[in-house]
Order: sequence, then structure tokens, then C-alpha cells
Amino acid sequence: MHQISAGTHTFTLSGIDDQFTVTMSTQRLHEGINLIKVRLKAEKDTTPPVVTLRWTHPASDIQASWHPANDRGKSFKADWMRVLRSNAAASAPVYALFNGDGRNRLTFAYSDALNTIHYAGGVSEETAEFHCMIQLFAETTTPFQEYEETLLVDTRDIPYYECLQGVEKWWSGMSDYCPAFVPQAAKEPMYSTWYSMHQNITSTDIEAQCRIAKTLGMNAVIVDDGWQTEDKRRGYAYCGDWEAYSGKFPDMKGHVDAVHALGMKLILWYSVPYIGKNSKIWDRFKDKILRFNERQGAGVLDPRYPDVREYIISKYENAVKEWGLDGFKLDFIDTFYSPELQLPSTVEGRDYESIPSAVDRLLTDSISRLRELNPDIMIEFRQSYIGPAMRKYGNMFRASDCPNDSIQNRVRTLDIRLLCGDTAAHADMIMWHPEEPVESAALQLINCLFSVPQVSVLLDKLPSDHLSMLQYWLAFWRENRDVLLDGRLEPMNPELLYPLVRAVKGDTGIIVTYYDGIVPIEEAGAVSQWIVVNGRRQGGLYLEVSSPLGAAAIVIKDCCGVITEKLAVYLKEGIHKLSIPASGTATISIR
Repeated sequence: MHQISAGTHTFTLSGIDDQFTVTMSTQRLHEGINLIKVRLKAEKDTTPPVVTLRWTHPASDIQASWHPANDRGKSFKADWMRVLRSNAAASAPVYALFNGDGRNRLTFAYSDALNTIHYAGGVSEETAEFHCMIQLFAETTTPFQEYEETLLVDTRDIPYYECLQGVEKWWSGMSDYCPAFVPQAAKEPMYSTWYSMHQNITSTDIEAQCRIAKTLGMNAVIVDDGWQTEDKRRGYAYCGDWEAYSGKFPDMKGHVDAVHALGMKLILWYSVPYIGKNSKIWDRFKDKILRFNERQGAGVLDPRYPDVREYIISKYENAVKEWGLDGFKLDFIDTFYSPELQLPSTVEGRDYESIPSAVDRLLTDSISRLRELNPDIMIEFRQSYIGPAMRKYGNMFRASDCPNDSIQNRVRTLDIRLLCGDTAAHADMIMWHPEEPVESAALQLINCLFSVPQVSVLLDKLPSDHLSMLQYWLAFWRENRDVLLDGRLEPMNPELLYPLVRAVKGDTGIIVTYYDGIVPIEEAGAVSQWIVVNGRRQGGLYLEVSSPLGAAAIVIKDCCGVITEKLAVYLKEGIHKLSIPASGTATISIR
């Protein structure tokens, strides 16, 4: 057992056997931020034991917690409950504890975001302390001679989101996690075929939707699952060949050209790991799979074989060369990582023993070779593989599937935003029923304003007021994109599912309230225009002005962008009522 102290914490490392020598050191990065470095060294390549780094933190003035995969379940866990798990394809090793005002009390993060890490910050019933830990090598690990990684511990009394943004910058500064370039096209509204068509897609139908989508402000289309097969049962038995099914896409190159002629980009879906039992390539790779899923009719390819990786990458390269694709929606990366289900290898020829390392090599080579063909290539990954390691290869992170659930979309997109830096955060595909009230439909867009919208409804089936609403909100989003995506993001109260979110850039601030009828406007220096969005089904809001703003012109609009009221007022300190319609806006210009 080894111990070291930093700040107010004592860190204990246990589980080391006599095959390894241990060095622990600390570094004070800034006031309130300490780094704890752990170094293990053996005389030769050695399989390590399970190693655990532990410390405690008093449960004082802490009311909430956050980690990348907690979704709506942002409650505390007891120290005897199941620990959290992260690797390149699942979440990220970071945990935050904060009070009801959103002030940080403890945020910790670990530098190894590639390999599987178990971690926790659970409440001790006996001592009212948080028992925190990082556990290494709990799953099969490739033998090594030397290992060195770092724990960051942040106890600054600042907003929790600033601590998380600091963790993102810390990871991004590491050579192993240098983020991929994000082309401008990745930050444009997109049309998706998944919820609107599922596997019932044809080139003709997609082009018809694109003609409407372009007029509404969408500049790309994501063609999802179904292009490669006539099967419509949503399984993966026909994945692996990655040839366009002629009954749906008789001329894929012509289809891509037609979309380009409309002024739109085309991104195509691929299931990275799956090889279906009905594919032509099955016999070639059936003995080089990690496991087989009978229900889905597909196996998971083993990326530790160089010919497996080369086959996958060559399929992507050929699609860019032959069809002119602008990007890829690379799905199911996380299915590579299930050690408890892994089959024993029966074929020689692997050049990696570590699956995480082999996946890293697959994706690194993929993005490198695709960039040679198209420097602006777009790569979408889906939650939960949206951690710092994945930022090396992907430039679009999408919220995981939550059809028609606007609140879930809000939570998931903001969870992504807190750690993704300038990687484009995308909403899950936006859908709604064409007969629902237009104010209700608008909430699907308003709830994911701080991410790139992906729309997935049959546009030619929408009533006229829904089309007007969609056009207005996409125009609103594009006009304010710099603030919404690149401004200083302040998502309040994760434990309450982010009921109020604010973003400020330059002289413009945007506040969206999703629950409260009182919206605080605090003095914000250079801000001369506030846009308040009523993300609720109720009309009417109250502004709570903390210090006098002075004379202001206010323009109020409904959910379709129609002006309902214009006001000239003096905004003194106090409460001011505004008749903002449900799903409407008020633009407040300070004179």
C-alpha cells in the first residue's frame, strides 16, 4: 500500500504486487487543482493485478453529482453500489460533486480515457463522506513494463461547468487525445432518414425530402440504415458487404450527385463492427469475430487482425472515391468492448492483444486515410462513445436515441456539450406527430437549441404551420449559432434536468427556460442584447433584473416567428412581466 497527500486529501494506492515498483507524486497545477501521478514499473512485460486508488471527501454542502453517462439519473450512489465504467467507447473517467447553486466541491478526472477504468464517488453511510476511487486493470489487460497516468482533482469554488470545461481542455492538451478538425458543414442543420423512413428508404424518396429540407435551412442529409439491403426487419444479418442495394439505390453515385446539386452534403451510415451471417464476406471473416449475436444475425469483427481493419477501412475509402461521400455515421463502436462476452481466438495472425488498442488503431487509420481523400470529411459518433479518445477520430457527437423525447434530448445534448469542446454536438433526430399543436412540436427544437439539429420527419406530410415553425427555428438557430454553439455555456442545475440554460458571446446573450416562469437577467458586462426563449407550454414569463439595464426595445414573437408585441420600456431592477407565448421568444435590445 502506498500513500501520498495533496491539498486536503490523502490518496492510497493498493493492490500492487512485488513484480512492480510504484512511484507516486503530486503537482499543484493551479490553486485548488492538484495532479496525482501514478507510475508502475516492472523488469519485463507483466500482467498487472487490479490496482485501486482511493481517497475520501466530506459530504459537506454537496447536493448533486454529474458524470457523462448518468443521463436523467443524477442521484448520488452509496459506496457499496456498482461502480462506473469508462473506456474509449463508453463515457469518460470524470465525476463532479457540487451544491444546489451549481458551485463545485469536488471534480476529479483520470488521464487514461482509452482503456477500461472503473471509478466511483459513493456516499459512506457510516461517515457521511464520499468514498472516491479509480480502479485500474479490472478487465483483461495487455502485459506491460511501464505505466504512467494522472488523476486530476479540482476543489475550486467555481461553477461546476467551468470545472468540467477545464477537464476538457486538460484532456485536449494531451497528444494522445488531440481533437479532430471540425469542418463548418458539421455545424449545419441536417436531415436524417432514420425516424422518418427507417429502412424503407430509396434514393427517389430521399431526394424528394432533400428538396424541401434545403429550402428550410438544412445543408446535409444523413442516409441511415437500409441502403445496403432489401431487408426491412432492422437486424444486421446483411451488414458487411457495404454495397448499395440496387432495388433502393440503383445508382448511388448519381444519388450523391443529385444531393450535391441541391447544395447539400451526404453522410452515409455504416455499422462498423457488424458482419452479417447473410453477407457475401461472412465466410472470409467468420472465424475472426469477437462474438455472435443470434438475435441480430451478426458477428462482431475482431479488430486485432490487420486484414479485418484493412477491409473495414477500404470500404470507407472506396465509398468516398466511387460515390463522393462527405461523411460517415459510424455506428456501434461500443460493441467492440464486451470482454465478458468475448469468444476465444482460434485463428493466428493478430497484431494486437488489446482490443481498445486495436480499435484505436482502426479508427486512427480510418480518419487519417479518409482525410487524405477529403480533408473536410465528417464522422458522427453516438453517445455514449463521446469521450476524449473519440474526439481524435470523430467531429460530430450525437445524443443517443430518444425518439420524440425532447427533455431527454435536452439532457443528453447538454451532457455532451459539457465535455466536447469544439467538437460538434448534435441532437438526436428530431421527430413529432404531425397532428400535435405547433407550440408542442416547437419544443422538440427548443430543447436542443444548444446543439446542431437533425430533423427526421416526413417534410411533405407536415401541415403548413409546422413547416413555418420549423423554418423559423432553423433560421433562428443559424442566425444565433455562434452564441448557441460557441458562446460561454452555462447549463444550470443538471440534477433538475437543466431547467435553465444561458449562453453568452460578445454583446449577445441567450437564455432558455424550460420550467421556471421567472428568468434571471444578471449584469453581464458588454451584453447589449438578450434573447429570452420560453421553452414551455405555458405563455408568459417574468424577468428578474438584478441591476438596472436601462431603456430597452423588446420584440416578442410566437413559435412561428410572428411578431405579437413590440415594447419600449425601462428595465429597472426588479420583476418585469412579458407576454411571451408558449415556445416563443423575446429579443431585448438595450439602448
